[in-house]
Amino acid sequence: MSRKAPVIEGETAIDITEILARIPHRYPFLLVDRCEEYRPSQSIVGIKCVTVNEPFFQGHFPAYPVMPGVLIVEALAQTGAVLMSKSLDVDVGGKAIFFMSLDNCRFRAPVRPGAVIRLNVEVLRARGDVFKFRGKAMVDDKVAAECEFAAMVVET
Repeated sequence: MSRKAPVIEGETAIDITEILARIPHRYPFLLVDRCEEYRPSQSIVGIKCVTVNEPFFQGHFPAYPVMPGVLIVEALAQTGAVLMSKSLDVDVGGKAIFFMSLDNCRFRAPVRPGAVIRLNVEVLRARGDVFKFRGKAMVDDKVAAECEFAAMVVET
């Protein structure tokens, strides 16, 4: 049976219900709470509200909790996957979007409980089912992490 995620023309905000319909990630590995400023095949802004209840804070680090950098990059990748899924109207029943590469990754500032991360993702190139992105994770006016990454649609 094939499932199609809902598509609303002209909509620039994407709520958690649509995110859950577009990407397969679930708690505790779903790292995007909502998306804003969606521009088809161009850009999107993901939002991640970081709470002290996140499971990774139990061990990273109990006395001074810091969100692992690799999870910030994963949040950028998930935001890119939402952009791809909505832009390509991917049939999520038989396809998934997989992370392919990561380049020029830099971590600039720690992300702590209480932070709201703005995950700015822009398309650098799109060819068929493969997209190359530039991502920047922002907390307030500071860059927490930035990178370039690629993803592709695959049959599952």
